[in-house]
Amino acid sequence: MRHVTSNICHARSRMSLFTPTRFLPIRIVNSVRRASTSSALSQFATPRTYYHYFPQTLGENALPPQGPFKIDLVALRKEFFQLQAKSHPDLAPPGSKQEAENVSARINEAYRTLQDPLRRAQYILREKGIDVVDDEAARIEDQDLLMEVLEAREAIEEAEDEAHLEDLKTTNDQRIADSILNLETLFNKDDLTLAQSEAVKLRYWSNIKEAIDGWEKGKPVVLIH
Repeated sequence: MRHVTSNICHARSRMSLFTPTRFLPIRIVNSVRRASTSSALSQFATPRTYYHYFPQTLGENALPPQGPFKIDLVALRKEFFQLQAKSHPDLAPPGSKQEAENVSARINEAYRTLQDPLRRAQYILREKGIDVVDDEAARIEDQDLLMEVLEAREAIEEAEDEAHLEDLKTTNDQRIADSILNLETLFNKDDLTLAQSEAVKLRYWSNIKEAIDGWEKGKPVVLIH
């Protein structure tokens, strides 16, 4: 009988090792989640670049040229969801809800910036002391480029239907792809002067894309620069 009792106790002990989390008391599960959230908050307590929010995707590299300009967007999105789950304000320890909300907002902004090539390029340049968003000097100086932009705007405004914009859309999509490739090369070489000019071009091509995507007959086209 003693042998049987010993076996039963041993079996129960082994079963307890594999008890699924869903069967644990809610207060224990919540405690574990709060600990994970607290760890995530401390991870982002100090100022850092947007690149450092996603170490699994971007490694320990900093901004280009140390790290690449091109990003695996699928991996970035996956890591973004993981970070948001860890830093969710509802799981924050008592007294840390506001901090969690701030961290969550910073992660959102970092993801929104890095997943878009134009925003990413503008951010990298800004971190290196070059503002191509609000700087009045960052405008089109290339007259040939200016003519291309004006002709595109005119074509969009005069189009009778979306079919008339197909050729322009194909051309502009290629311009965007070429510009992104150029930025990748320039940032890898740390050529910030040409990267600044290319970022301005990409901003115009992106504005043209938005105008094509939002086309309505007779709607005026405003290309923000």
